[in-house]
Amino acid sequence: MLTKVCNGKVDINDPAQGKRQLSTIEFARSFTGIALELHPSSNFKKQDKRETMRISQLWEKVHGLKRTLVTLLMLSVVIQAAALIAPYYMQWVVDNVLLSHDTPLLMVLALGFTLLSLIKTGVTAFRSWFVVRFSSALNIQMGANLFHHLIRLPNAYFEKRHVGDVVSRFGSINAIRELLTTGIVEALIDGLMASVVLIMMFLYSPLLTGVVLAVVGLSFVVQWLFYFPNRRITEESIVAEAKEDSHFLESIRAIQTIKLFSHETHRQNSWLNRYAEVINTDIQLGKLDIAETTLNDLIFGLEMVIVVYLGALIVIEGELTVGMLLAFIAYKNQFTTSILAFIDKILSFKLLTLHLERLSDITLHTQEDSPSQASLTLPVKGHIKVENVSFRYFDQAPWVLNQLSFEIEPGESIAITGESGCGKTTLLKLLLGLLSPTTGTIYLDGIDIQKLDKTTYRSHLGSVMQNDTLLSGTLSENITMFDSPYDEEILKESCRHANILAEIQRLPLGFYSLVGDMGSSFSGGQLQRIFLARALYKQPKVLCLDESTSHLDANNEAIINQHVQQLNITRIIIAHRAETIASATRTIHLEKPQ
Repeated sequence: MLTKVCNGKVDINDPAQGKRQLSTIEFARSFTGIALELHPSSNFKKQDKRETMRISQLWEKVHGLKRTLVTLLMLSVVIQAAALIAPYYMQWVVDNVLLSHDTPLLMVLALGFTLLSLIKTGVTAFRSWFVVRFSSALNIQMGANLFHHLIRLPNAYFEKRHVGDVVSRFGSINAIRELLTTGIVEALIDGLMASVVLIMMFLYSPLLTGVVLAVVGLSFVVQWLFYFPNRRITEESIVAEAKEDSHFLESIRAIQTIKLFSHETHRQNSWLNRYAEVINTDIQLGKLDIAETTLNDLIFGLEMVIVVYLGALIVIEGELTVGMLLAFIAYKNQFTTSILAFIDKILSFKLLTLHLERLSDITLHTQEDSPSQASLTLPVKGHIKVENVSFRYFDQAPWVLNQLSFEIEPGESIAITGESGCGKTTLLKLLLGLLSPTTGTIYLDGIDIQKLDKTTYRSHLGSVMQNDTLLSGTLSENITMFDSPYDEEILKESCRHANILAEIQRLPLGFYSLVGDMGSSFSGGQLQRIFLARALYKQPKVLCLDESTSHLDANNEAIINQHVQQLNITRIIIAHRAETIASATRTIHLEKPQ
């Protein structure tokens, strides 16, 4: 949505990224030439309904965080205390040792401050080791909590997003972890250190302290002015990287199709354009960093000149000794380092909202599983009833299914037919609990499946879908879905029912043959039989098959149908082939809703 045009810049509200500012060239590249002018009515009220997670939601489930932060704080206090005392060494040497030629005092000071330096070094090393250990533990806990939530989101969540975008959002946890492990403690220590050192500086010279404060204030203004373009470009960089990752993963997964259509060069150029966007945002961030660093270097370079000049005048007037001036300069350096680090951490925490907003897409999305309100009576019989079920993807979308009702008796075999796009696969997803009906109810053994825990519900169902894939591992691991330990007898029996046992046993490594998500040496028909064996290994009471034998020859299909019929389980089959439809006891024909 276009909101403003001013000085060659165009302000827009981007639904994907929020408020953005584009150049006229960037705007012209995306403008369709059609504009719709909108005016708010008198009843219009501004509201911000965006939901963003709080950073506290991440550490709520992290064990030992507060205790660890307190330990880090105590260690940091020791380190900073040592740093606070260090400038006195130069002051005492210059003012007391050099003027009086007191060699014994020099030896005492040297030994004392050597010991102090050793203590500081040891504590710093211990704190670094402690941070590494805690950072690893925190990363595991936060990552595990986030992945636990992600893997339990509804299937529809993943269907609406690119893989690279989900990976990018998940990766935002790394930036948050770094600030949690050291950022909070360092911000507290830097703020405390700056306050204490400021008092010390004021005791030495209020005038010089005022100069330093004025320069730090100017530096803060510079950092604040650079924060907003830095935030905008950082967001663009994150989005650009997500798009590039998605394109890269998509290209690798579709490599066979790309080669068959001789589109390697086209795909390379397409990826290169996205990669160039990533590099361009990095260059823009680099330019901002150079400009900000240059300005700060200039500001603090001039500050040193002014402080030394004024300090020398004060020493000449006798208000300070040379040692006190050197100590003041040391404290000034500590103060500027601490206060700039403190400001940088505060701005980093503000920038953290970018990552929190991206993580919110995962964390604030409701999990699929909810506490079960009902339970199935065991053993499950496999009786299914669909009552006035309608489904569409959103309110204004056309109905995919409308007022559909039917009943399937235990052990019955039903073939669902209809032209492509009439909702057969959608119906199967509704029966499997991957989608929820817009209206209507689906029952299993008389229980509304929406009141059942989805994981428990699906444990009684087996399925073979059109887009099923293998996971990285052995054949036995894939068929048993990585059960440990698995039942070898059930594994072999499932493969026999799927008519794939003999072919697996002929392989050099048999069930220990390695396969992966990117494919294998198996044909389409062999893969379908492996997927069927995987579904049968669960010993389901209901078996849902979506074109599961479309790649099989008539002989293999007949053998499999005969084996599955002997299992006496409820079967729901989506099919177009006459042989498959004929194997069912009853047919349900779907038509597109009017």
